[in-house]
Amino acid sequence: MNILITGGAGFIGAHVVRLFVNKYPNYNIYNLDALTYAGNLENLKDIENKTNYNFVKGDITDQKFINSLFKSYNFDGVIHLAAESHVDRSIKDPLAFVKTNVIGTMNLLNACNESWKGNLQGKRFYHVSTDEVYGTLGETGLFTETTSYDPNSPYSASKASSDHFVRAYGETYDLPYVITNCSNNYGQNQFPEKLIPLFINNIIQNKPLPVYGDGNYTRDWLYVKDHAAAIDLVYHKGKNHETYNIGGFNEWKNIDLVKLLCKQMDLKLERNNGDSESLITYVKDRPGHDLRYAIDANKIKQELGWEPSVTFEQGLEKTIEWYLSNKEWLNSVTSGDYQSYYKKQYSDS
Repeated sequence: MNILITGGAGFIGAHVVRLFVNKYPNYNIYNLDALTYAGNLENLKDIENKTNYNFVKGDITDQKFINSLFKSYNFDGVIHLAAESHVDRSIKDPLAFVKTNVIGTMNLLNACNESWKGNLQGKRFYHVSTDEVYGTLGETGLFTETTSYDPNSPYSASKASSDHFVRAYGETYDLPYVITNCSNNYGQNQFPEKLIPLFINNIIQNKPLPVYGDGNYTRDWLYVKDHAAAIDLVYHKGKNHETYNIGGFNEWKNIDLVKLLCKQMDLKLERNNGDSESLITYVKDRPGHDLRYAIDANKIKQELGWEPSVTFEQGLEKTIEWYLSNKEWLNSVTSGDYQSYYKKQYSDS
C-alpha cells in the first residue's frame, strides 16, 4: 500500500509520518513537503533510513508535479496535512493561504479523482482541518461536527473553503474522504512561532511573553501524539464521507495557560517562583481574534474509541522537558540552521 502524507516535515505531519512508518512496515509512506519555513527534516532523522519511508520535495500548488507524482506511485491513500496555519501570517498575506490551503487541496483532489477513477476500493482521502472554521464561541457551548461554519480570519476561511471542496468532491464524484477538525496542538518539535514553544524559548532567554489583549481568550489543547493516534484511527476505521472533531477535553484561558507554563518553567530551571511570570507583557489584540474555541470530541470517542492519553498538565510537562533537553534543536530552528539539513541529506535531482 502506498500512502502519501502531505506536510510530513511539519509539526503534526512529522508525528504522523513517524507513527505510520514504524507501525505499518508493510506500507510505503511518501512524505511530500515543500520545506517552507515550518518544514524541518531533522524532525524525522530517526526514520529517514527506514526502507518503507520516502521523502519527496515538492509543492502541492504545482498541478503538473502533483499529477506526475500520482502517476508514478499510484497512491492508495492521502493524508493531507500540508497547510499554511499561522493566523498572524494569514492577516499579513491572505493570498498565500488561498494558494496553499485551497488551490493545493484542489490539486490533490483532482489527482485522486483522476487516479482512482473506476477503482475506489480501499482508497481514501483524509483531510486534516481545524476547529477555527467554526468561528467563535461565547462563554458556553461546544463545537460539534454539525456546527455551522463561520470563519473569522483569512486562515480559517481558507481551511473552511478546502473543507467544502473535499465534501463537494465526495458528493459530486463519490470520492472516498474523511475530514477531521482538531483543536490547538502542542508538543515536541513545534515551530517556535506558536504560543507554547515561543514562550518556553522566551522564558529560557528571559524575554517578554507577549499576551494578546486581556489574555482571556480560551482554547482547547490537544497533545500532538494523541492527535497522531487519532489520525491513525480515523484513517483506518473512520466512515467515508464523515467528519470527526478531535479535541483534548482541555479548555484553558491563554493567561491561565501562560501562568501554569511559567510555574513549571521556574521549577525546571530552578528559578524563584514568579520569575517567569514577571515576563508577561500584554500587547495590542490582533484583528478578528476569536474569543473561545471548545471541541465536543464525543463522536470519535463513542464511535472509534479514541480519547486523549494525557491531561494538559501532563502533556505540558512532557513538552517542557523535551524542549529543555533539546536546546540544540531549538537553537537550530530559531537561527534558521535547520534549513540546511535537507541539503546535507538529500538532493533535488
